Amino acid sequence: MDPEINIKALPLDAQRCRFTLDRPLLERGALFFASAEQAKGSPLAEALFALGDVAAVLVARETVTVTRAGLGEWPDLARRVGAAIRAQLQSGTPPIGAAALVDVPGEEEIRARVQQLLDSEINPAVGAHGGWVELLGVQENNVFLQLGGGCQGCGMADVTLKQGIETLLRREIPELGEVLDQTDHAAGRNPFYAPSKK
Repeated sequence: MDPEINIKALPLDAQRCRFTLDRPLLERGALFFASAEQAKGSPLAEALFALGDVAAVLVARETVTVTRAGLGEWPDLARRVGAAIRAQLQSGTPPIGAAALVDVPGEEEIRARVQQLLDSEINPAVGAHGGWVELLGVQENNVFLQLGGGCQGCGMADVTLKQGIETLLRREIPELGEVLDQTDHAAGRNPFYAPSKK
């Protein structure tokens, strides 16, 4: 394999950093590994959990999003993650084990399970704050959501999505890939957040 592997790191917040590679890791879909136990059989995820500071790994096409364990600065961990990704890819071993790809449910099953959770748990909870969440669609095992009402433009919308909605969805549907917010948080009839009039 080409020894020159270009990786760009982009911290998303204090807990998550996305690493974008110059080559695909997966042909389709995405895989989420919530623990070292779940990573067994997938050499790339195993290598990242072996760093010790990693709490979760999401592999999607040509990106790897790492959730760190605890607090700290990204530069040191990002360098170690980049080195682990390069070393694994240079080994020539496929980064993701075939067994991890076998158990991914189809789009219709994911859509039905997500909608059931939205109806029974998520929307009643966010509805108490004047908000709602709509399932826009499922592509492969990636879920596209839109937040509305009091959730649209709210300064806490990302926290609600990542720590509330996504956490619940992943607990109930561990085969999910990416959970993506498609909301235009500055638009709408009465968003919580209104852009500056300057």
